[in-house]
Amino acid sequence: MTFTTTLQPTAIKIMLLGSGELGKEVAIEAQRLGIEVVAVDKYKNAPAHLVANSVYVIDMQNEKAVIEVIEKEQPTFILPEVEAISISALFEAEKRGFHVIPNAEAVSKTMNRKNIRVFASEELGLKTSAYEFVTTLEGLQESAERIGFPCVIKPVMSSSGHGQSIAKTADDIATSWEIAKEARGDASELIVEAFVPFDYEITLLTVRNETGTTFCDAIGHIQKDGDFILSWQPMAMGEKVLQKAKDIAKAVTDGLGGRGIFGVEFFVKGDEVYFSELSPRPHDTGMVTLITQSQSQFALHVRAVLGLPLDYITYGSGACGAYKAKNANSTPTLEIPNDAFSSNSYVRIFGKPESHVGRRMAVSLVLDEVETAKAKATKIVSQIKDN
Repeated sequence: MTFTTTLQPTAIKIMLLGSGELGKEVAIEAQRLGIEVVAVDKYKNAPAHLVANSVYVIDMQNEKAVIEVIEKEQPTFILPEVEAISISALFEAEKRGFHVIPNAEAVSKTMNRKNIRVFASEELGLKTSAYEFVTTLEGLQESAERIGFPCVIKPVMSSSGHGQSIAKTADDIATSWEIAKEARGDASELIVEAFVPFDYEITLLTVRNETGTTFCDAIGHIQKDGDFILSWQPMAMGEKVLQKAKDIAKAVTDGLGGRGIFGVEFFVKGDEVYFSELSPRPHDTGMVTLITQSQSQFALHVRAVLGLPLDYITYGSGACGAYKAKNANSTPTLEIPNDAFSSNSYVRIFGKPESHVGRRMAVSLVLDEVETAKAKATKIVSQIKDN
C-alpha cells in the first residue's frame, strides 16, 4: 500500500473516543503524517484536546451523543481509547459504514473483562487463572470461598486499577465490594479471580494489520492497586516462555481481528504463561517505548491503522516511572527535578486540567541498562512535586 496525504484537513480523519495521555500521543503521531484528529472525551481540556484539530465533550456512554458526533465529523477511522464508552454506538457506526479500530466486536469483547475472559479461556482454550462472575455481595462471598483466598476482585469494566482489590480472607470481602464501586466504567458485575503467585508479569505489545503481525520486546511492570507504577523493556525471560506468550498473543489477536496495537498482559510462573487481560489500543505500560524504540507504540498504532509497514528498530533498554498526584487541585502544577532532563532521560507531562490523589499526571523515561534505568526513573518520580 502507498500512503498518500494532502494539506487538506479532510484527507484522512481520525476520531479518538477517549482523549487521555495515551490518546494524546496517538494524536501527535497522526498529525505528524498530516492526519486530522478529532478528540472526544467526557471532560474539557483532556490531554488529547490540547493537540487535536477539533474537540468535543460528550457523555461517551450515551449512544445518541456518540453517534451524533461521528455523523457530524465523518471520520475515516474511529479509535476507542477508554472502557467507559457506548459499545452499541460502535456497532451502529459500523452498520453506517464507519471503520472502528480494531472493530466493534473486538472492542466489545476486550472492554469488558467478562467477555474477553470467556473468549480467551472458553473459545480459544487459553490458560488463565480460575474465575467466576458475581453481581451481589452474597454471590461474591460464596464465589470467593469456592475460588479460595487470596483472590482478586475487579469490576468487569474499569481501567487503571479503579475498583480492583485483593481479598486475603473472608473478612476482606465487604471492603472489596465497596472498593468495586469506584470502577471507572461498570461495577454492576464483578470478576473473582484466583490469585496467581506469579514470578513476574508482562505486557506484550502486539501490532497487526494486513502487512502481518509484529511483537515489541516484552515489557515488565510493577503494579500497585491494579495500576502500573514502573515498567521496563525488555523484560529478561527465557526464549521458550516468550514464544509461548507470542503464540497466545497471536491467537487471541487473530481471533479478534482488525488492525492496530493490542496490549496483551500475562502472568508468568516458571515456564507457565497465564493470559490475564487485553487492551485493543496502546497500553499504559507501553509508554516506555517512547524512549526505547524508533517507532513508539503510538506510532506503530497509527501505522497499523493506516495499513502501513510495521518495521522499527530498538534503541536500547529503558524504564518508565509513573507519577501520581499527591494532592487534589483544580489548576495543578508540577515541579520537575533537573535530574529528569539529562542526556538519556526526560519526562512527559500529560497536561490534565485537574488532579486528585492517585491520578497519573506524568511519567519519567530513562534509556539505560534496565536496572539502572528503573532506579533512575523511580528516583525522578520520587522527586516530583505537585501543587
